Amino acid sequence: MNKIQPNKIYNIDCIKGMGLLPPKKIDLIITDPPFAINFKASKANYNRTASRVMKGYNEIKPEDYYDFTYGWMAEAYRILKESGSMYVFSGWNNLKDILSSLDEVGFVTVNHIIWKYQFGVVTKKKFVTSHYHCLYVCKNPKKRIFFPFSRFKQKSKTKEGRSLHYKDKEDVWEIKREYWTGDEKTPTKLPAELIKKIIQYSSKKNDIILDPFLGSGQVAIVSKSLGRKYIGYEIVKKYYNFAKKRLDKNVYRLKK
Repeated sequence: MNKIQPNKIYNIDCIKGMGLLPPKKIDLIITDPPFAINFKASKANYNRTASRVMKGYNEIKPEDYYDFTYGWMAEAYRILKESGSMYVFSGWNNLKDILSSLDEVGFVTVNHIIWKYQFGVVTKKKFVTSHYHCLYVCKNPKKRIFFPFSRFKQKSKTKEGRSLHYKDKEDVWEIKREYWTGDEKTPTKLPAELIKKIIQYSSKKNDIILDPFLGSGQVAIVSKSLGRKYIGYEIVKKYYNFAKKRLDKNVYRLKK
């Protein structure tokens, strides 16, 4: 393999895959990398039947997480356009390594977004974790593109008279997790509405969107549904096959 084509996904390591792309090729990167928290992919997530959750989730040892993160981020920086942006999702456990790597590689932080979902794991000795972090970063702050009224017009109001675009652009996003349906499922996925929001604010039609850790294929699927080009890398063969099957079905009809 010596050339990466848009509108395709690849069953290869993301660093190798990004290395096959020329500099400044990608408009937007959205990704949810492994968390390095000894995640048990086969457990009954959301009360699911464990036997139906595909195994193969690749975790990173905590002591290796900074080097792993720096490695893929350096390639992401190289292939991102000067006008481009990147959104990286993270739990709190290794957030320090992600923040340090972003700074060391040369990314500039635009926002630290909190994604608040509808439930977390019940706890007895600590507070319930019911959010993820999303680091919104760019390569060149002066050239970074953003479409502030792509979802709501400047003068659009709620029934109570509040600005709709202001509310939508606050940095705490309350978006529900998605439940899987069917017999096959990967252990995690980002909600389609979450990805849609990012894509609408930070890209235009025919832009190329990359997910280095494709998983279930969610970023590619939503990108396709919104008229964007996509590239995805997934090292786990079972997940790659699952994502490809979903892409071929074009499963999402997103809300307007």
